[in-house]
Amino acid sequence: MTDLPGAPLAVAPILTALNEEGVDYVVIGGIAGNLHGSSYPTFDLDVAYARDRANLDRLVKALGPMEVKLMNAPPDLPFVLDAATLANGANFTFDTRYGRFDILAHIPGVSSYEELCSAALVSEAEGIPIRVASIDHLIAMKRAAGRIKDRLMVEEYLVIADEQERFRRGETGA
Repeated sequence: MTDLPGAPLAVAPILTALNEEGVDYVVIGGIAGNLHGSSYPTFDLDVAYARDRANLDRLVKALGPMEVKLMNAPPDLPFVLDAATLANGANFTFDTRYGRFDILAHIPGVSSYEELCSAALVSEAEGIPIRVASIDHLIAMKRAAGRIKDRLMVEEYLVIADEQERFRRGETGA
């Protein structure tokens, strides 16, 4: 399985749809890393999402126009995009008209969505207001994933975390 998508990633339409429907989410993964200053490329958008019924309903409304299809699923596998399906699952990887989009309810390295939200930063991606996972949570997620590429990213994220801490303390220079 490859990380390269079938369609180029267009982040703005996905984030706009989530925001317009009022979905409770936090951007995680490579896009979050890039917003913190990572130089690693990413080919998908990953978000963590709240699991309450009202948010699942909003998420379904946002996903519908994206023409989501389960990634790597057999073509004859029935998939109904509704709140019950999302409630019965947790993590979904979709191919959309805007590229690959992953929604995650269970995030290795993070104990709960509430914990993730409490440390999330308010930021912007392509001019769209979002909440983005803290660098500390991104480090925890990458450590929990444990793949070679994640271990390499942890090293860069640790440098970014140190730089952010020095900035918070008002230190300048190398």
